[in-house]
Amino acid sequence: MAAVRRSLVSIAFVVGLPAILVLAWALATQDSTNLYFPPPSRVLDAFVTTWLSPDTLKDDVLPSLSRFAIGVLLSIVIGIVAGTAIGATPWLRALLEPMLEFFRAIPPVVLVPVLMLVLGIDDSMKLAVIVSGSVWPVLLNTIEGVRGTDPVLVDTSRSYRVRGVLAYRYVVLPAASPQIMAGIRLCLSIGLILMVISEMFASSSGLGYQIVFFQRQYMVAEMWSGILLLGLIGVLVAAVFQLVERRVLHWYHGSREVARG
Repeated sequence: MAAVRRSLVSIAFVVGLPAILVLAWALATQDSTNLYFPPPSRVLDAFVTTWLSPDTLKDDVLPSLSRFAIGVLLSIVIGIVAGTAIGATPWLRALLEPMLEFFRAIPPVVLVPVLMLVLGIDDSMKLAVIVSGSVWPVLLNTIEGVRGTDPVLVDTSRSYRVRGVLAYRYVVLPAASPQIMAGIRLCLSIGLILMVISEMFASSSGLGYQIVFFQRQYMVAEMWSGILLLGLIGVLVAAVFQLVERRVLHWYHGSREVARG
């Protein structure tokens, strides 16, 4: 019974606030004639009609999600590999730190015109926009995680002749993995934002393009339905990430629970 009660409380916390907000939205727009704030029923109808049709799924939703997945995956791989090399090499970190801070301060949006000129307006430009912004949380967190590895662990691994690739596999990367996973969490949210932004420039398909198209055509319910779809994608991505994080960092969460007593 206690487990069932905890599950019901968790579901109530997850669903309760969104339900209250939707109810407040419905009550506020019940008799409204405002074009820009349609009631939830119209947005839901537009959502079903617009985004659940086979053509829209094939031409807009799935290509956007594939670019998002590829861009985030590239960011994670580049961030972990480069961050490990930089974090483990003091002279390389000192050499690259000013340049990293310079490029990190540049908003990825301002690079869109440059990337359009260099790469054109195909998918490579959109992927470059996603990677140019979402790689930084993974890269910087990996650098700090590797740099902050406990020296006692490093010395102990050397005493047991655990060196080279094995040391990174079993000592350095596991010790840095909590910070790496925190960077990946930020990477996912930034990548989703940049996926939409990359499709707002010189594009003829994708979620970002469709939302801007609906806004320019004053199809307000359809525009809000696109925003709703992006929010649902964000919730789904966060839920999947939590499952993966629990599996990857099971030892970390277990040790924290033990420490709590």
